[in-house]
Amino acid sequence: MRPQVDGGRYPVKRAIGDEVLVEADVFTDGHDAVQAEILFKHEKDSEWQTLPMEFRQNDHWAASFRVEKLGRYQYTVRGWTDAYLTWQRDLEKRKAAKQDITVDLLIGKELEDKPLEKLPYDRTLEVVVDPVRARFSAWYEMFPRSFGGLRGMVQMLPYVERLGFDVLYLPPVHPVGTTARKGKNNAVSAQPGDVGSPWAIGSKDGGHKAIEPSLGSFEDFDFLVAEASKKNIQIALDIAFQCSPDHPYVKEHPEWFRARPDGTIQYAENPPKKYQDIYPFDFETPAWESLWAELKSVFEFWVGHGVKIFRVDNPHTKAFAFWEWCIKELKTEHPELIFLSEAFTRPRVMHKLAKLGFTQSYTYFTWRNTKHELTEYFTEVTSHSSREYFRPNFWPNTPDILHEALQHGGRPAFIVRAVLAATLAANYGIYGPAYELQERTPREPGSEEYLHSEKYELKQWDLERPDSLAPLISRLNVIRRENRALQFDWSLQFHHVDNDQLIAFSKRDQDNEILVVVNLDVRNPQSGWISFPPCTVVDLLSGGHWTWSGGRNYVELSPHTLPAHVFRVTR
Repeated sequence: MRPQVDGGRYPVKRAIGDEVLVEADVFTDGHDAVQAEILFKHEKDSEWQTLPMEFRQNDHWAASFRVEKLGRYQYTVRGWTDAYLTWQRDLEKRKAAKQDITVDLLIGKELEDKPLEKLPYDRTLEVVVDPVRARFSAWYEMFPRSFGGLRGMVQMLPYVERLGFDVLYLPPVHPVGTTARKGKNNAVSAQPGDVGSPWAIGSKDGGHKAIEPSLGSFEDFDFLVAEASKKNIQIALDIAFQCSPDHPYVKEHPEWFRARPDGTIQYAENPPKKYQDIYPFDFETPAWESLWAELKSVFEFWVGHGVKIFRVDNPHTKAFAFWEWCIKELKTEHPELIFLSEAFTRPRVMHKLAKLGFTQSYTYFTWRNTKHELTEYFTEVTSHSSREYFRPNFWPNTPDILHEALQHGGRPAFIVRAVLAATLAANYGIYGPAYELQERTPREPGSEEYLHSEKYELKQWDLERPDSLAPLISRLNVIRRENRALQFDWSLQFHHVDNDQLIAFSKRDQDNEILVVVNLDVRNPQSGWISFPPCTVVDLLSGGHWTWSGGRNYVELSPHTLPAHVFRVTR
């Protein structure tokens, strides 16, 4: 039976309005006719609903039900042999053969009211139903301190709205520690006036339930959330469970941290790198129950201030059991919550976190650049059984990651990666304004860190620069909103092009079909023949239109103009 994850140990995931296609192999010994049905109900309902399953082939049956409410649904399959249906089937054969059916009619009379013995599948499975924004969203990351704080972010909302993003993601807004504060470009020692990293959380002004005074007040924060909501933008908040040495937790609860033999608290390390400005929590402390309860209350605190979406920093370095308990507890009370896992780590660990409850997950998209890499990876995340629980969110850049493709590919590379992220994936995001202004200077050769990274200093951004990609990004988000095919991942299909520098793929939702062709060569024009059925195509980026009459169609794209087509297909 499917869908199920690890034999039902973990739930599958859907968004409101989605269909859950349930399939099962249902058969018995002998030749009796078999019937099957699905049973389903919302967790808060007392009565089960049933739907008959349809026979497909080779003892395989299927039916689907629609999830209409947030929370969890339960479902299972029931099958049985139907003696009356068997009799009816055989009777038709006897009639067709002109046999005497007198006795058979008497047998049928006896069978008509015979009770059916239905056998359920041996377990009940679950599906978590999230908001639509869990399946289809566009994220935009900004550092409030570079825009005058929280009130300044209110002034930036029209810009974010114009770009077409519906999630505005803020790095931690908590007080920044001073002890061992990092300087510009991640310098070990800060200079006077250096603002430090927002991820070094906690000072005399408070910890995870406080706001950095230079950003404003809770009144300012609440005002930002309210004003964003008026524009259909949700505020996502970064939750990083780690502390500056100045965090109140360090003095009030030293038992929550790991002590070194010399009595000092263990700071964060990724040898040979040292992060003296950060103390990690000890999730295996004997005082784990009080620690877990306090960390869960951090989420609850910000939910109380209107935050429904959380980006969680490095969840793979925290206890799996904590996340399973914490997210389930929170979503039981607040099923509308969305959790994005920032775990750039080994695949099985990333998938485990998704199973444990994370709604969306960062991916390896940043490091998949060739046609083969993109085709292989996106086929995996959209076609493999892991799609039942692993929802990818694709980012071409983050404050931590400036891939060499962007460093050396210039403006065409930024266009290519934006088009790929926005059309290959229903969930994507960018770190801006660094992306639309094509910030691409690394700290040093071979590094994926930005020179003068906004993580450690304030930045001044000229949003009206004539070379900004803002108009392109805005157009991409309009195309995404107007075409349901781009609001789902599972229909993705790659198409053959006889040039490895060109990649072509399509998505479809009923009669809405989108075909995307991208030139992956950021320096040279490329052309080739794409295998695609006869149709009319309209380029939603450039406005051109063509009629394709054969099964092979010519395309040519130049990085010096626009290296991508986003076609709406009419057959």
